[in-house]
Amino acid sequence: MARKSSKSSESSKSSEPSKPGSALTHIDARGEARMVDVSEKPATERVAVAEGRVVMSEATLALIVSGNAKKGDVLGTARVAGIMAAKRTSDLIPLCHPLALSKVTLDIAPDHKLPGCIVRATVKVTGPTGVEMEALTAVSVACLTIYDMIKAVERGVRIEGIHLVEKKGGKSGHYRA
Repeated sequence: MARKSSKSSESSKSSEPSKPGSALTHIDARGEARMVDVSEKPATERVAVAEGRVVMSEATLALIVSGNAKKGDVLGTARVAGIMAAKRTSDLIPLCHPLALSKVTLDIAPDHKLPGCIVRATVKVTGPTGVEMEALTAVSVACLTIYDMIKAVERGVRIEGIHLVEKKGGKSGHYRA
């Protein structure tokens, strides 16, 4: 049974799919993939926040927090990897536009309740298209880097819950998960 949400109408609309009957923007009339033409869109400030989790044993988390992982500074390396990934998103996702990002931050917080790490990326640009993919790519690569640096200690580490948390700017307005 579905529960009624107590969120505002703006927030509840944001979790719904796109308008019924809306076309996929990366598919042309013949059904072929295409890069969207954003040349006529105004340059506006756009921000996207994404988040994910890396779940592990408490012992592995303690190794990361203490700085004693065999491969070195796990969180620092993951932070740099995520920032680099955001900057290279258009090289990884075929139809993404290359963007001159004005800000990329990666916050990685150890969470003993998981146990594991919460990875959050915030990406900002002033331009004609959004930065959701850059934020999601940053989180994904940071999580993968954490996994890579601790896999010798624990193979059962899980990457979970990568999702868009918030998006601001552009024609579609403000979205908050």
